[in-house]
This record gives sequence, structure tokens and C-alpha cells, in this order.
Amino acid sequence: MYRNVLRERPGDFDALHLLGVLLLQTHHPGPGIESIEKAIGVNGASAIVHFNHANGLRSLNRLADAVASYDKAIALEPGYADAHGNRGNALLAMNRAEAAVASYDKTIALRPGDATGYFNRGNALTMLRRAMDAIASYDKAIALRPDYADAHVNRGTTLVELLRPADALASYDRAIAINPGHAEAFNSRGAALTDLGRLDEAAASYRKAIELNPDHRSALSGAWDVAQKMCDWPRAAELAATVRANVEEKSWHAVPFAMLCGTGDARLHALCAQRYMKEKIPVPPQPLWTGPARDRGKIRIAYLSADFHAHATAFLTAGLFEFHDSAKFETIGLSYGARTHGPMRERLTRAFDRFHDVRAMGDLEVARFLRAQEVDIAIDLKGHTRDARPEILAHRPAPIQVSYLGYPGTMGADFIDYILADPVVLPFDQQPCYTEKIVHLPECYQVNDASRKIGERAPSRREAGLPDRGFVFCCFNNNLKIAAPVFDVWMRLLRDVEDSVLWLLCDHALAERNLRREAAARGVDPARLVFANWLPPEDHLARHRLADLFLDTLPYNAHTTASDALWAGLPVLTCRGETFAGRVAASLLAAIGLPELATDNLTDYERLATRLATDAVLLGRLRETLARNRTTHPLFDTDRFRRHIEAAYTTMWTLSRQGEPPRSFRVEAAAA
Repeated sequence: MYRNVLRERPGDFDALHLLGVLLLQTHHPGPGIESIEKAIGVNGASAIVHFNHANGLRSLNRLADAVASYDKAIALEPGYADAHGNRGNALLAMNRAEAAVASYDKTIALRPGDATGYFNRGNALTMLRRAMDAIASYDKAIALRPDYADAHVNRGTTLVELLRPADALASYDRAIAINPGHAEAFNSRGAALTDLGRLDEAAASYRKAIELNPDHRSALSGAWDVAQKMCDWPRAAELAATVRANVEEKSWHAVPFAMLCGTGDARLHALCAQRYMKEKIPVPPQPLWTGPARDRGKIRIAYLSADFHAHATAFLTAGLFEFHDSAKFETIGLSYGARTHGPMRERLTRAFDRFHDVRAMGDLEVARFLRAQEVDIAIDLKGHTRDARPEILAHRPAPIQVSYLGYPGTMGADFIDYILADPVVLPFDQQPCYTEKIVHLPECYQVNDASRKIGERAPSRREAGLPDRGFVFCCFNNNLKIAAPVFDVWMRLLRDVEDSVLWLLCDHALAERNLRREAAARGVDPARLVFANWLPPEDHLARHRLADLFLDTLPYNAHTTASDALWAGLPVLTCRGETFAGRVAASLLAAIGLPELATDNLTDYERLATRLATDAVLLGRLRETLARNRTTHPLFDTDRFRRHIEAAYTTMWTLSRQGEPPRSFRVEAAAA
């Protein structure tokens, strides 16, 4: 009809405008925008035509142009509530949450009885980390519209951010009562149940989300993660095949950490990380810092983490922070994790020149803080792990930005310049799978704290639940790292080595049950699996003395757990994988002078494990070498490592000062 009118009257404003709206509604944004722009050419004084033009631009992700068109609509009609609201939505998609809140506030002032304005405002406040304000906005939306399922879901997710997963469940359950087909509610409920350790319920919730939406990426990744945590290998294999097919055939992403644990394919790791970052940060924000690093005498470095407390990352890094050369470096710690108290937190707070708790600050606010501090090098210690906040460095608050330690893979982000590695974990030929430039530290990339205390008294075997006699194979890795092919090897070892047992960490009762079932299916008495409960760090290190050999996992190796074993004097046997995550133990062994304990395939791994378990002289010789090398080799020489990492930072800073782009390089080993 509109085209008929336009054939007779090509400049008819209403026909051009309404045809454009119709085309937008029928998913033809290009022609729709073109028709609306013709209408604007006829009459640019209509607020609604600019509003619809902006909607079309937003559908094409031309967000800055959309905001400009909403501004024109608002200039013509200041009380246009929908224009203010949609402008806020566009700004939020651009990660401009502060500006979005202002737009939503205007919408609410114009339409105080509209629940949508409060809902959107809650979303923006959540992005700003103003969690309590966000919950108040969601509560207002729910008060206006009690059946607002999305508001209940987002309220729950904000409660999870506040570390209140049990309270979040009530919100998710309310959303599901309102809308039993709400896939996102089931997905979010699965995440909260995982946090609470209720893995069987989490698996069921994820399964329901996938049933409702088979293409729900977060639910598929969450279900895969839970299956791995439970050692439910048939379900994990089923989900791995689905996720991999979606990545390969549909250009999807999975949660990057789940992909690291689930496959040893560096290409897939890179694809997932890059797509994940693109979805998380669709519009790169304007950089807060442009140009080279400053020259002020000392290099100012900032470490960012959620793990500045009694956590594996802190156990490794505390000595490094204390050893930094204060004549050449100024150090800042930025903690965005939970506020905690205890000896480790106090130690870390003292270790930095300045330590700041920024958990309550939004990503942009933290980035502005870093910029104001004139940081030269910002080091992300989280990557894509739990509670990570890559959005902070997306604002480019520092001239040099580095990924280190917390995540053994690429972040897939163009705002991270370097990744600190070593020749074993990340050869330069893997550069095509990394968006960061690779920097090789000599000897080993992983820092260790040589001041870690080991409990003076080890428990007796009986106290630890171990039999009085027999060989003790040990693996204190998280259960999610245990994969079926490696477990097959372990069970053959138990069958071949008389009276031997396998000593594992007890992550969850369901994992213990499933591992015992898998042992029985392989002809091994489930009682020969012994599960260790949590102990304080010093006591945990001490009980390593009861084990004879640490058996590593693949495709994700022992990292801190391998360092724990070696520091406690327990030999580690590993199989070198194809990716960073699967090569860490090999790097640790090389740095402590035991490279012969890193094998290249599971056949050699099994053969060497059998030999070590049956040749007491050979194993004793290895233990003696480890005891001697512990204090003479580089792995536990914290100050030597400090010199290496500072040399890396200095090279990065020099390149920046000279106006050169980041490039891969290697650091030469320090003189003894």
C-alpha cells in the first residue's frame, strides 16, 4: 500500500515513514532505514521519525548513530519517554552505564508507573557495581508489576554478585513460578546452585534451560562445567560434542574456562575467547590512555585480582609482591574480590606500596582510578576465571596491559598487549592462537613463594584414611580436571601395583560417588580410592609426605597443586599436553631439575608411573634429587624470578617509551 502511494507521490512523508517502520518490523533494517531517512529529508521536525530511525540503527548495532537520532527526537519532544528509555538501552549496550542511568531516570520521571524504566535502571546500576541500588530498582519494578519475571531473574543475578546465592534462588524460583518456560531463569538458577555446591540440582536446572532453549550458550557451558565437576563423564562428553559442533559450525563461543578444561585444542580456546569478549564488550570503549608510558624514574605497576586473600594465586604471588625492587618499581594492588580478613590479606596489603579495595566501584570507575594513578603497566591476574572483570582494562587505563598467571590461555582481547609465559608452556609458534604478544620468562613463568610454611607434623596414614601399607598414588587437583583417559591409566596402575591406592581431593560427594562407580566399572575396588578432606594450607602441605607419587591430569595440568607437591618434596609425574594449560607441570619440573618426569604421551606416562611404583631405588633417588634441588634450582627462588619478571616489565616499558608497538620477546636468565 505504501509503495503504491509513493509511486503517485514519491515525497509523501507518512508513506516513507510508515514503509520504513514496516520494513524494520519485518526484519529488513537496511531498506527500512533508507526509507525513514528519505522521510526525514521531507520533514525533519517530527520526533517520532527520528525515534524510529534510531531504533533501526540500534538493530544494526550502529549504537553511536542511534544515540544521536534519539537525541534529535528528544530535542524535538523533551517529554518523549520511549526515546529516553531506548536511548538508555543503546548507551547500556555501549557500556556507558552512567549515561544510561541518566536516561532511565528521565524515563521514570516522565512515567513513574512504568516498571520497565526501573528494570532497565537496575540493569545499568548492576553494570556499575551499585548492587544495592540495582536491587532497589528491581524491587520497584516488581512492586509495579509483580509478574515481571525478567526483573526477578536480574534481581537474583545481582544477589549472586553480592555473594548471596541462596537469596538469589528465591528470585529465580519466583520467576519460574511466573513463567515456567523462562530458560534464563533456569540457567541462572543452575549457576546459583553450583555456587552452593548443589551440583545435582544445578545439573537438572541447566538441563531444563537447554530443553527450553537448545541454543542457550551459557546453559550449555554451565552444564558442561557441572558435569566435569561431578566427574559425570558420559554427560560431559555429550555436552562437549554439542559445544564443539556449535563452535565449529555456528560460530558460537563457550565460556572460555570450560573450554580450557574440556579440550586441548588451542585453536578452539582462541575462538571461544575472542567471541566471548566480542559478546561481553560489543562496542570497545574509548581508551582512557593514548600514547607511550611516562618517564618518571620508577615504573608504576598495578596488579588487578579478585583473589587477594587465602587463594592459590595469593599463595604463589605474595613473595613476588614483597620482593619487588622499590628503587625501580612502584606497586599498586587493586582488589575487586570479596572483602576478607586474615593473615594472607594482611600480608598482601603490606606488600604493595598502595592497596585499594575497589569491589564496590564500577568497571569504568576503576579504570578511571587507574588512569588517575598514572599506572604504566596493568597486570590482570584473573583472565577468564571466576569473578574476573576484563571490562576494567577494556577502557585502556594504562599504556601497557598484561595477562599473567590466573588464566593459562589467550584472553582474546585486543586491549591486552602481552601474556607472560615461558618456552615450555607457550612456544612462540602458538602465537597465531593468541591475541597477546608472547613474552618468555626464563626457566618457568610461574612464580612461587619460597617462604611458604609446611606443617611440622604430618598425620599418620591411618589419620589420613590411608592403609597402613602399600604404594600411595596421589592427585590433589580439583576433580573437574580428572578426565576419563587419564583415569583409565590410573585404574590400570592400581590393578598392576599390588596394594596401591589412589589418594584424591574430595571436592564434592557426587564426584566421589561417580569416581568410585567409574573405578568399579574398570575392575578396581572403589575402596582403593581414598578422598582427602580440606585442611589449612600448612597442614595440607604436610600430608603430602604420606604420598609416594603425584599423578598429573590432562588436558589441564596441576598448576599450584604441582608446586605444592614439589615444595613438599613429592615427585610429580606429568604428561605434556598441546596447550598452555596442559604444559605447566612440565615447566615446573624443568625448573626444578626433574625434566625426566614430564612425558610426551599417556603410554609413556603409564610406563614410567609403573616403573616408579615398583622400583624403590629409582623413586628414592628422585626424591633425593628433589630435596636437594628445592633450594638450589630456580623454581622456588622467588627473588630470582622477581628479577626476570621485572626485566620483562622494563622491556615492555622501554618499547612503549620508544613508541614501538608490543612485540614478542624473551627475557634472558639472570646471573646466578
